[in-house]
Amino acid sequence: MKFGEIVESFSIPPHPKGISIEGKLVDLKPLIASEFAEELFISNAIDKEGINWAYLPYGPFDSQVDYAKWIKSFEEGDDPIFFAIISKKLKKAIGIASFLRINPTKGLIEVGHINYSPLLQKTTEATEAMFLMMKWVFDNGYRRYEWKCNALNLKSRRAAQRLGFSYEGVFRQMTISKGRNRDTAWFAIIDKEWAEIEKCFDQFLSESNFDNNGKSKVSLTSLTESLLYKVDNMDCS
Repeated sequence: MKFGEIVESFSIPPHPKGISIEGKLVDLKPLIASEFAEELFISNAIDKEGINWAYLPYGPFDSQVDYAKWIKSFEEGDDPIFFAIISKKLKKAIGIASFLRINPTKGLIEVGHINYSPLLQKTTEATEAMFLMMKWVFDNGYRRYEWKCNALNLKSRRAAQRLGFSYEGVFRQMTISKGRNRDTAWFAIIDKEWAEIEKCFDQFLSESNFDNNGKSKVSLTSLTESLLYKVDNMDCS
């Protein structure tokens, strides 16, 4: 018989409620309606067709008031913990992300509810925001960091693997979202993988990796793809 390896020297990590994270390009601060609802609503409004909301279980919102009410509904909660992503260059909030399904006693935590306005999409700031959250997770002793998305959301699936999350499979009929079935694709990074993944981010985000036009010389995907864990098809017969 085989059993899992014994977990040694595990200490319960802190809960992320109330934290702020500072980066070079962006800051992550607790999402509070009175501070950030207006900036975020205006930034999101650039997406005229509401494409950003397609795979989220809520939105788009018809008014800033409605959006602020949505933010207020979880402001005081413990899970999820939302952050406003503030561009240091633009000096305003241009996206959000959250920690959720937070389980410090088991060392598990997930990133989700990611909603980047068009001002943040496909930017180095967007990558740094994910790196900052990831770094906080593993620097504080979590063992597993998860990313889940609608299995049909190929953009999210590609983003997860670019960031170093390994694909672990699909949970069929996981939930119902906006009246439609949702199969959920699972991805994760574990603590044993973090040191090498962090090196990839350090190399990608270094100033020397960008030319005068801000284009990266080496892509993050090319750095992380060899580190992705391949799930074995286990024969249980």
